[in-house]
Amino acid sequence: MKRIYNFSAGPAMLPLEVLEHADQEMTDYMDTGMSIMEMSHRSKSFETILEKAKNDLKMIANIPDNYEILFIQGGASLQFSMVPMNLIKHGKADYIVTGQFSKKAYEEATLFLDAKIIASSKDKNFTYIPNCSDLNIRKDADYVYICENNTIYGTKFHELPNTKGKPLVADLSSCFLSEPLDISKYGIIFAGAQKNIGPAGVCIVILRKDLLYNDIFKPTPTLLNYKTYVENNSMYNTPPTYTIYMCGQVFQWIKAQGGLDVLKQRNIDKAALLYDYLDQSSLFKAPVVKEARSIMNVVFVTGHEDLDDLFVKEAKKAGFENLKGHRSVGGMRASIYNAMPREGIEQLVDFMRDFEKKYGGIQ
Repeated sequence: MKRIYNFSAGPAMLPLEVLEHADQEMTDYMDTGMSIMEMSHRSKSFETILEKAKNDLKMIANIPDNYEILFIQGGASLQFSMVPMNLIKHGKADYIVTGQFSKKAYEEATLFLDAKIIASSKDKNFTYIPNCSDLNIRKDADYVYICENNTIYGTKFHELPNTKGKPLVADLSSCFLSEPLDISKYGIIFAGAQKNIGPAGVCIVILRKDLLYNDIFKPTPTLLNYKTYVENNSMYNTPPTYTIYMCGQVFQWIKAQGGLDVLKQRNIDKAALLYDYLDQSSLFKAPVVKEARSIMNVVFVTGHEDLDDLFVKEAKKAGFENLKGHRSVGGMRASIYNAMPREGIEQLVDFMRDFEKKYGGIQ
């Protein structure tokens, strides 16, 4: 079996050990005589899987007791609606727009309340993170919203905004579990699974309990109410059982690696390999300012669309998949989540050096 280096932004590569273990349990989970995909979500076996996944996540992410852990279908994009519908009190929310997904979240919020953009990096094509130390946050804003790591543009908040006491809502889809974080600084965290957590199909929501309001946007459908998931342990309806199982397997893998402190150092090291090469290259350039660079999504360009296309094609032939940049920005993007081994970055850099020697003079 040949495994390629998959640099997809999501669904992304999973740890090989997790896939191999899941393969062993695919048709017969722990002598039940059935696959987890066939198992009732009300069964004792699945309840055990769900509780272990929650407990392992709570441990590895150091989630305080005053937060709920929810498994919700619909991906991170559904949270663009659920957040304003559930957090509405005064009918106002302040958004920091640093890329396409925070822009989409802002646009969705306008359907439910008075959403206002209080900072943006659109003026420079989202290649930096604006200074958020003293923003003009409205006194009656219900929350402040960010997308902490911008998958498409390769930027990251390395310092959280000063929300002046307002709950911080953060989309962490492409950086959750890549490093330790202080959960207590957030009101709500949500993350689509398909980056660092597991396969596509579930969104993990970590919600501070005091934000479970009785008065929410009317009318809010039952399945868009956070209380429904809290009161029913994320099982009001049939949850994505196999995806939750796979997330739990990833949580166990993270524990076996030594936890988030270990993964953070690995991720910094992997990103440095690639950024160091880009900074000295005469062909490839990283458009993001250094202070805002993501260690999960590294974007780069040659400055010539035809050369970018050629690079992506030749890289694919060499076993490097999904390096094409997002269709809205072009260029290239290497998503180097937890499961990407250091060897994948080393071999990619070697390939880029060879490509530069071959084509660098024809710009």
